[in-house]
Amino acid sequence: MIRIQAINQQNKMVFDPPLEELEVMKWYWVDFVDPTDEEIGLLSSHFKFHPLAIEDCIHSLQRPKLEYYDDMNFLVFHSLDPETLEAQEIDVFIGDNFIVSFHFQDLKEVNLTWNYFSPPSAHGQFKPVEVTYKLMDKVVDSFFPLVEHLEDQLATIEDADRVKKADKTIMETTFTVRRDLFKLRQIVVPTRDLVYRILESKRFILQEHKRAYFQDIYDHLIKLSQMIDSNRELTSDIRDNYISLNSYRMNNIMKTLTVITTIFMPLTFIAGIYGMNFVHMPELEWNGGYFAVLTVMLLLGTGMFAWFYSKGWFEND
Repeated sequence: MIRIQAINQQNKMVFDPPLEELEVMKWYWVDFVDPTDEEIGLLSSHFKFHPLAIEDCIHSLQRPKLEYYDDMNFLVFHSLDPETLEAQEIDVFIGDNFIVSFHFQDLKEVNLTWNYFSPPSAHGQFKPVEVTYKLMDKVVDSFFPLVEHLEDQLATIEDADRVKKADKTIMETTFTVRRDLFKLRQIVVPTRDLVYRILESKRFILQEHKRAYFQDIYDHLIKLSQMIDSNRELTSDIRDNYISLNSYRMNNIMKTLTVITTIFMPLTFIAGIYGMNFVHMPELEWNGGYFAVLTVMLLLGTGMFAWFYSKGWFEND
């Protein structure tokens, strides 16, 4: 699908005019949404875009980038699917009096930008740089709810009761969040570098008051990068704490088993001696021998238990 909005010489908004009339418009925006092969061919046959830029459009996913051609700039950046966090490429051709966007998915951010410039009150602001800024701003703003949702998940993981119990789902959730943060970082950091290049570019002409808007996007991306990095560090801390807690619990279990084994070792030794089938064992003929041995074993076990207790082996730190 191709949709067009343009401003004619009378400063009136025109929707979906014939492609042949675009040359007489003051400004126009052509948006390719999941285009057919025939519509993709228009990038070359009608708009005469560079073959390498067209190839980048067709073969996604490209890394966010800015490229310069004779009469236009070419931008590649990405939005994110809020459900899967999969990258969705947006390609933008920017000229003096036109902007052409290309994407294979019906993207919310593009639709919001499209509607923003549709009302008559927006006509005076409808220029390629303004459209580019608003489109990138909507994309970057959409990242914040995704990061904040992952922060909420980490806050839930950090709940004291769950950590104390060492809930086994903690590690599963932590690694899921860490993987999602990695996906976000793969998009946010290159986009940050792209906006920085726009700000420093000598060929992507920005007036000073327009530069401030792109600087605002750059500041948002820096904030997102810091949020993502801090949350990734938090997942590492949660993982390390979980492993340490499990190791501590395992050490306590092994300590308890060691105490039990140590107490029963002499008792087993005594039982083993009197379980031998020798004929001459004088104690076997003593009427009170059975009760005496049991008493010795009881005293021995109780004494060893008291000694371990005095050493603090049964205390939970």
